[in-house]
Amino acid sequence: MHAMSIPRAFAGVLAAVAVCWLDTPSVLAQSAENVAVVINDNSDDSRRIGEHYAKTRGLPASNVLHVRTITNEAIGRAEYVGTIERPLGQAITRAGLQDRLLYLVLTKGVPLRILGTSGTTGTGASVDSELTLLYRRLVGTPIAVDGRIDNPYYLGGRQISDARPFTHREHDIYLVTRIDAYTADQALALIDRAQTPAKDGRIVLDQRGSGPGDQWMAEAAKRLSAQGHAERVLLESTAKPARGEKPVLGYYSWGASDPANRVRSVGIGFAPGAIAANLASFDARTFRQPPDDWQPTGAPEKAQWFEGSADTLVGDLIRDGVTGVSGQVDEAFTFGAVRPEILLPAYLAGFNLAEAFYLATPTLSWQTVIVGDPLCAPFGRTLLTRAQLEDPADPLTAYPGLFARRRSAVVVAANRDIPEAAIGPLMRSQAMLDREDSAGARQSLEEVVKLAPRALGPLVRLAQLEEASEAYDSAIERYRRVIELQPNHVTALNNLAYALAVRRNAPQEALPFADRAVKAAPGNAAVVDTFAWIQHLLGNNELAAKLYEAVVRLAPGVAEIRLHAALVYMAVGNAGRAESELKEALRIEPGLETRNEVQRLRLQLRR
Repeated sequence: MHAMSIPRAFAGVLAAVAVCWLDTPSVLAQSAENVAVVINDNSDDSRRIGEHYAKTRGLPASNVLHVRTITNEAIGRAEYVGTIERPLGQAITRAGLQDRLLYLVLTKGVPLRILGTSGTTGTGASVDSELTLLYRRLVGTPIAVDGRIDNPYYLGGRQISDARPFTHREHDIYLVTRIDAYTADQALALIDRAQTPAKDGRIVLDQRGSGPGDQWMAEAAKRLSAQGHAERVLLESTAKPARGEKPVLGYYSWGASDPANRVRSVGIGFAPGAIAANLASFDARTFRQPPDDWQPTGAPEKAQWFEGSADTLVGDLIRDGVTGVSGQVDEAFTFGAVRPEILLPAYLAGFNLAEAFYLATPTLSWQTVIVGDPLCAPFGRTLLTRAQLEDPADPLTAYPGLFARRRSAVVVAANRDIPEAAIGPLMRSQAMLDREDSAGARQSLEEVVKLAPRALGPLVRLAQLEEASEAYDSAIERYRRVIELQPNHVTALNNLAYALAVRRNAPQEALPFADRAVKAAPGNAAVVDTFAWIQHLLGNNELAAKLYEAVVRLAPGVAEIRLHAALVYMAVGNAGRAESELKEALRIEPGLETRNEVQRLRLQLRR
C-alpha cells in the first residue's frame, strides 16, 4: 500500500511551479564562498580532485557537494535529473546557497554529456551546459529540453567596457566549469597552475584563411590592440600554423579543420593561467586518453577516428599545460562557438576564467564544456562584498533575497486561487521542507490553509505532513476536506484509503475511496497497490494476487510493492513466488530486512 508522499524539492504546488557598479569591472572579482565543487562519490578520481580543489581554494564545507551517479561519460536524461541535477538542487536549497553560489565546478568522474538527439533542435547537451540552468529550475521557470537556450550573460555585439562581473542580481543562471583531463594527475596540475597565473604571455590567433572564425580572430586582435596589448598579439594569417611561441597566455585556432593542426601537440609553451579554444565541434567529446599513435584526421574512415570523431581533443591542450579551455561534446554549429573577440579581451580586462568564457558563449543547454578553475584571474582581484552580491534573506519566505523575488513571481502566477497574503507562508513552507524542517513547514501550511481554505495543494501537503508526524486523525480530516472540494482528487483518495486501512484498521471503510482512486488512475502503481493491499486486508487474497501481477509490472523497482506482492503470494500458498518477490524487494532496499513482516514471512517460508 502506498501513501503518496510530499516531495522534498522541485515541489509541484509551488512551481507548477540595487548595487552601484564600479566603472572599472576589471578590478572586481568573487571569492571562494561563491564556488561549489561537485564530487561524484562513486569515482576515486572525482573525490581526489574535488578534495584537492576544495582545500586549495579554501572552500567552505557547505560548498563541497556530493552526488552518487554513474562514472560513464554519457548519461541518460532521466538519470541525469535523478542523480545529478535534483540532488545538487536539494543540497543547494537545504543550505540556502541559491544566491551565494555563482560557480559550480564539476570534477573528472562526473558524466560529461547527456544522451539525446542531435541537430539544431536536439535534446543532447553537455552536463555542464545543462547545469547552468539549475538556478532557473529551482526558481520554477519552465525550460524546454530540446534545442539551445540563449545565454543571458553573453556579451554579443557589445563592447568589453559594457561587461559586468557575474552576479545573480542580473542573471538567473550558474556558471559551470569542470576540472578534467586525461588523468587525475593532469587535472590536479591544472588546479595548481590556476593559483599562480602569469600576466605575461602572447595571444596566438591561428587563422585558417576564410570563414567567420577568421573574422572573429581579426576582431579579437583589433580589440586587444585597442586595450593596449598590440605587442602581445600574433595573428597568424598565412598557411603556416602558429608554432613554437612561448610564453602564451591565450590561444585560439581551427583545430583539426585546419590540416596543419592535425597533430596531438601544437608546440605552444603555455604560461600558468593560459586559456584556449578551438573553432571545432566534438573536441570535448571525451577525456579518455587516446592511443599514443592516434592523430586527429580529416579522413572519413571511422577506423581512424577516436571516440566517435576525427577531430582534435582539448585534453591534449590540457596535457600541454593550458589552464582553461572550452570544447564541445557534439556538433555545436557556428552559433554555438565560443567567440575569441570576447573571450580574450575579457580575460585580459580582469574577468575571471568563468566570466570570460561565459561572456563569450552564446548558448546554454547546448554542447559547450569549459575546463578550469572559475576563479583563475591573472588581472584584477578586488573582491565584491557579500552585500554587493546578495540581498539579505527574505523574512516572509525564508529564501535568499534575490531568489525569493524570482520565485515569488513564479508562485503567484501558478497559484491564482491563493490570496496574496498566503503566498509568503506558502513559499516559506517549501523553504522549510527544503531544509528538512517538517515542523516549520507544517506551521506555515496551517497559516496558508487559514488564509486559503479552499486551496487544494496546501491542504494535501499539510495532510501529508500531519500523516508523517503521526497526527493521523488530523490528516484524515484534511483528506476528507480535499475530497469534498474535489471528489476525484487521486492523491487525497489514495492517502485517505491508506490512513483508514492502516492507521485506523478500517479496511472496509477505506475500500470505497481506494476503488474511486483506482478508477481515476488505473495506471498509477501506488494507487493500484493501495487497492490491492486493502483487498488483502479484507481477506480477498486471490483478487489481490491477480492485482499484484499488474502492480509489479507497473513499478518493478519499488521495494515496498515487491514486499506486498510477496506477502500476498504467501497468503495464497504460492511460496516460490513469495520467496522470489521477497528476494527482489530486499535487493532493491536491503533495509527492509529489519521489518517485522519480513521476519514473519521468512519464518513461514522455512516451514
